[in-house]
Amino acid sequence: MAFNIAIDGPAGAGKSTIAKLVAKELSYIYVDTGAMYRAMALYFLRAGIAAGDKEKITAACGKITVTLSNEGGEQQVFLNGENVNGFIRTEEVGKMTSAVSIYAPVREKLTQLQREMARTTDLIMDGRDIGTCVLPQAQVKIYLTASVETRGRRRFLELQEKGTDCSLEEICEDIKKRDYRDMTREISPLKQAKDAILVDSSEMSIDEVVAKILEIVRDAT
Repeated sequence: MAFNIAIDGPAGAGKSTIAKLVAKELSYIYVDTGAMYRAMALYFLRAGIAAGDKEKITAACGKITVTLSNEGGEQQVFLNGENVNGFIRTEEVGKMTSAVSIYAPVREKLTQLQREMARTTDLIMDGRDIGTCVLPQAQVKIYLTASVETRGRRRFLELQEKGTDCSLEEICEDIKKRDYRDMTREISPLKQAKDAILVDSSEMSIDEVVAKILEIVRDAT
């Protein structure tokens, strides 16, 4: 039976960074569900579909195929056959992702693929509703979070390193809005699964968070 680890948490909590490192330590497959949603959001943006146009978004879902592959130890995301790794990490795509992930057709499109992978593969998957909806039977569930200030500061420094002009205050405000949307959406809202272990990384280094999760996994196996 495949061993699955689910990591959920709000935007900017470091889920992807931590999940990749834990997967490497365990020799598990890492599945970045956020990247899959971002690929769909990119399609809608390119097609000129507004985030609030539920009818067009629903119709477009049938035209979208999102697949994953691992090349050189790095996950590659393909949108209708095109590698879109270099296009899905912008702020515009991030905001669109949060806005359109509330729609059932968008979530259903990707959930099926994610569950199929989990049935046959030892993996670690991160997102907003992995432990609660996508993989409710995961053997280990983590809810990874950090304060808004900590998450905002991390994002601010990341953008500064890339030479992007940004405002810490605006980034924190955007994070608060994303949290509200994610936690109050009607379909699969962001919340801690009852059997998930809370890990608050506000005062922890990346290495400390990885060590903590590895300890949790060892205790479960």
